[in-house]
Order: sequence, then C-alpha cells, then structure tokens
Amino acid sequence: MDAAVDASTSQFELNEEQRAIQEMAQAFAADRVAPNALEWDRAKHFPADVIRETGPLGLGGIYVRDDVGGSALGRLDAVLIFEALAHADPAFSSFISIHNMAASMIDRFGNDEQRQRFLPKLTSMEWLASYCLTEPGSGSDAAALKTRAVKNGDDYVLNGAKQFISGAGDSDLYVVMARTGADGPKGISTFVVPKDAPGLAFGANEHKMGWHMQSTRQVIFEDCKVPAENLLSGEGAGFGIAMAGLDGGRLNIAACSLGGAQSALDKALAYTGERKAFGSKINQFQALQFRLADMETELQAARIFLYAAASKLDRKAADAGKWSAMAKRFVTDIGFNVANEALQLHGGYGYLHDYGIEKLVRDLRVHQILEGTNEIMRVIIARALIGR
Repeated sequence: MDAAVDASTSQFELNEEQRAIQEMAQAFAADRVAPNALEWDRAKHFPADVIRETGPLGLGGIYVRDDVGGSALGRLDAVLIFEALAHADPAFSSFISIHNMAASMIDRFGNDEQRQRFLPKLTSMEWLASYCLTEPGSGSDAAALKTRAVKNGDDYVLNGAKQFISGAGDSDLYVVMARTGADGPKGISTFVVPKDAPGLAFGANEHKMGWHMQSTRQVIFEDCKVPAENLLSGEGAGFGIAMAGLDGGRLNIAACSLGGAQSALDKALAYTGERKAFGSKINQFQALQFRLADMETELQAARIFLYAAASKLDRKAADAGKWSAMAKRFVTDIGFNVANEALQLHGGYGYLHDYGIEKLVRDLRVHQILEGTNEIMRVIIARALIGR
C-alpha cells in the first residue's frame, strides 16, 4: 500500500505488534494474491491452495483462542489483516473473513470437545469453513428461516436450503442455522455440518457480478443426518450465536471495501500520472485533482472511522454495535464510490479487465448488501438513537 495508509495508521497509534501484523499481511497479499487475482477472476477459480497458505501465518483463526491453534488477536488486528489482503483482492480477503467468522463461532460457543475436534484443522486451514444463515426466502429477516432440524436418536435430520453461500461445495465444514423449535428467533439452533454428511448437496455455482474467485452455491439439506454432538450451545441458542458474529463480520467486510478502494485509488493515481491529454499529464488538470483529493479524504475518513469502531468492539463498549453498523454502512458506501470514481478517471481503459479497476467495482458492490444490507444498518443506527 502507499504512504497514505501508513500516515493514517500513525494517527491511530498502532503498536509495534499491529504494524508487524499489517506488514505480514501486506507482504503475503503482494506476493501470493495480487499477481494471480485477475486470472482467478477471469477463470472463476477458487484458489484453495493459496487460501490454505494463510494457515501457517495464523490467519485461519485470527480471533480464535490459542489453545486450539488460533492467533487470539483483536478486532482491530483483524481489520488491518483484511484491509491488507483486500488491497490485492477483495474477494480473497472476504473468503478469509467468512472462514474466520465460522471458526470464531465454534470457538466462542462450542464445548471443549467440539473446539478440540474442529478448530485445530480450521485454524491451520487444513479445513475451510462456510457460514450458512441466508435462505431463498429469508435474508434481512433472518429469524424467519425455514430450514428445519428434527432430533432422531443420536442425530438431527436437516431439511431445507441455504442461499448465497460462499465456498459452498469447496469448504469442508458448514456452520448452519436451522430451526429446532417454534417460529421466531428462539426456535433457531446452530449445527456444524461436515461436507460428507449424508443428505448434504450443493446447487450450481451462481453467475455473479463479482467475487468470481469464490464459489457461491445453494447448500441443500435432504434428510441430512448430523450427529447431535455437532449442536452448538444447545437448542434455541442459534439466533444469539448468529447475531454475536455480525458486528465483527460487518467490520471485516468494511475492511475489505477499504483495502479494495485504496487499491483503486492507487491505480488511479498511477494512471493519471502517466496518461496525457491536450499536451499535459491529466493529473495536472485542477478538476481531476479535486476528484483525487475528495477520494483521498473520503478514504482516510473511512479508515479512521473503521479503526475506531474496531477498537470499540475490542473494548466491548456499550455502543460497539451501533458503531459497527455505522462503519459498515459508511465504509462500504465510500469504498464502492471511490472504486467507481477510479474507473471513471481511467476512461475506457477502466472498463477493460486487464487494468483491474472494473473487477474492484464489481467485487465491492456486494459489500453494500451482505453482512446486513446498508438499509438494515440504517435501521440499527436509528433504533440505537431513538432508544436513548
């Protein structure tokens, strides 16, 4: 990343360990991700081999406890990692975030036997994990999910389907929300479902606008048998588990937007410093300079906002949920706008795949939808204000 990132982080007074974490993620992203990102996107290739290389770096269990191989880092640490990875490829960074969300749920809500059984292989990235909440008929209204789990002896039998699941068909474990009780949030439970569970199937890979390096499929349960020992925290705990993961997930996806947008600005700065029109480099035209200045200002504001929200979550501040929602809304909107503006500054070349800008625009657009739409973020923020 450019010096602007370093300047902004110094204002937030990152400590030596955090700077080392940031530099490690930047180096890996520059060496193993950035050179391959466009080809992965073009070929719609899921780079499981490179994803697994993040395990020895401690990125398979960023905020998982260290007794099962986790790194036991904080949320600001995680934001630094996802921002750095996303500078090379937002889709790659986003999948690492999803894996970590699933691993964190097992770490926080699993018993010791479950933690020891699942997490060492997740933190090492020997196993990859996906998170299954959204359904064809329930997105923002997560408490309305229909996938059902019925106890049958030593097993639960699951029936239903999950929609828009990143890594579906490629991941080894699926953290699944299913209904074991009555309608509403209190009837939802959480299960860890292995890929080879009888009755588990996957739909066709979706044709998406962006995130091409990630497979996105339905996860289908047809009398799917899951051992009762794979239930996390007992029946009825699922909605609370799902909600507990969202604040951190929102910060992570905001960090992915920030890193991708920084990459777009860096590309725009390089291009406008080389491209000539009317006898001058185009970065000498004041109208264009003003646009670059606004992009830089907005990104720096977004970065400080995101770091502040992550610090609140680390401190378990009473208003951390509101700040996570505000940061997710603000940073993902800014991230997409900056990437789109960078494309415009490239002119026709921005529309070409080889320049990497149109990929960033496609990849960042979905960040305004997932982990709770930005409209839902406004609902959360407004309720926090009105409830004072």
